[in-house]
Amino acid sequence: MKIRFDFKSIRFRIWVYFLILAVLILALVWFLQVYFMKEYYEEMKMREVTSMSNAFTTAYNNDDESLADSIRNMSVTNDYYFMMEYGGQLLTFQPDSEVTKPVYTYQRLVPNLKDALSTSEGGDHASVKFSAGPEDYYVLGYVKILETVDASEEPQETEEEPDNNVYLYIFTPLYPVDSTVHILQGQLTLITVMALVVAFILALLFSRRLSRPIKAITSEARKLGDGDFNVKFQGKSYSEVNRLAETLNTAAYEMAQADNRQKDLIANVSHDLKTPLTLIRSYAEMIRDLSGDDPVKRNANLEVIMEESDRMSNLISDMSKVSRMARHETKLDMEYFDLVQLTAEILTSYDIYVTRDGYDFVFNAPKEAPVYADRDNIAQVLTNLISNAVKYCGEDKTVIVNIRKAGKVFRVEVSDHGPGIKQEEIPHVWDRYYKASSNYVRPTKGSGLGLSIVKEILTLHKAEFGVVSQEGEGSTFWFELDMMKRN
Repeated sequence: MKIRFDFKSIRFRIWVYFLILAVLILALVWFLQVYFMKEYYEEMKMREVTSMSNAFTTAYNNDDESLADSIRNMSVTNDYYFMMEYGGQLLTFQPDSEVTKPVYTYQRLVPNLKDALSTSEGGDHASVKFSAGPEDYYVLGYVKILETVDASEEPQETEEEPDNNVYLYIFTPLYPVDSTVHILQGQLTLITVMALVVAFILALLFSRRLSRPIKAITSEARKLGDGDFNVKFQGKSYSEVNRLAETLNTAAYEMAQADNRQKDLIANVSHDLKTPLTLIRSYAEMIRDLSGDDPVKRNANLEVIMEESDRMSNLISDMSKVSRMARHETKLDMEYFDLVQLTAEILTSYDIYVTRDGYDFVFNAPKEAPVYADRDNIAQVLTNLISNAVKYCGEDKTVIVNIRKAGKVFRVEVSDHGPGIKQEEIPHVWDRYYKASSNYVRPTKGSGLGLSIVKEILTLHKAEFGVVSQEGEGSTFWFELDMMKRN
């Protein structure tokens, strides 16, 4: 069995990146310890000397009675040699240790420190690194003027002008660090091996843990790709993975809805086409077999055939229009027109419902409502909304159409007193072939795509639209168009 590595997988990448980070950290430690140990050691020694000098100066200026004890303690615990000079006299403090060098080893370096002080840019202090005999053995010397005394204030016993300044000298050995470096190299080698082993194991565990939820989501996504829309993507992990799972769950739900709508569309279209075709065939057979010589029956049968043919034609036309809109192939022919006049013209076409079926159409509108839109498409919106109201209106058979100003827009409302729509069903009424749970529908003919076409047209116009409904009281479908002033 061959072990296959996916070098592009997130698990492998995380594992590699973790190892690279561990190697870089170890390399940095090696570099600093091996190559900068000596410089770092000397820099730290210089900082300690400067710090002690500042503390000593503060105590001296404050006439601290415990100054001598403080110096002695610092000498004993830190391997530092302190000297104070005044008028050529030296007061020395040295560590109390058997391995320390005699104090006179450093006293001979005092003149060199004074010379360095005279040429120092630091003013009142200077430091010098001295070679102290054996190879790679050095001493750090530091001098600072604690107090400057005016020579005129002191009595002069000789012709030579004495140096009456108070000096502080600090000496500390700079031990060779080569042996320390070798010891550290040995320790670092052991630490490096152990750290790499631990990093390898941790990287493997972390990469597996980080990639596990993604692998699970990938597995579920394959099921989704195979058509199983009931899959559930589980996050329960990191925020990014949780958001990905939520997004995929939403996508799965929408795909399931789209699949159901597609199945419903096929079923409804098949039914809507089968019904008129069956009627056309039936009435054609009746004309052939029964009413061929009877003009009245023949004309009645032919009328049914024509109506069903028109119904199929309208259905195919609506389906074609929805398809073009879904492919974004519909272009708007924008123009100025009076929305009130257009609505009145459309309501005139419904007069047959008034005379034949007893419908009552109530139209409330201002004198005019100039808008800028696609006149033919808005006419289809009005027709579909009014036809929908006729289909679902209540026993009073009343359809109310209102046009009113609402700020900078004209708001069109088409209302009925029908059974209304459940609140949870309202977002879906714009879907193709969506059927409300209410069984109350008047026997009117339609393609089932009317509200879907309304939605597409108003979306193209970037118009606001919606529906307000209450069960048992009716529904109001509305849309808004920007108000325009005629030039």
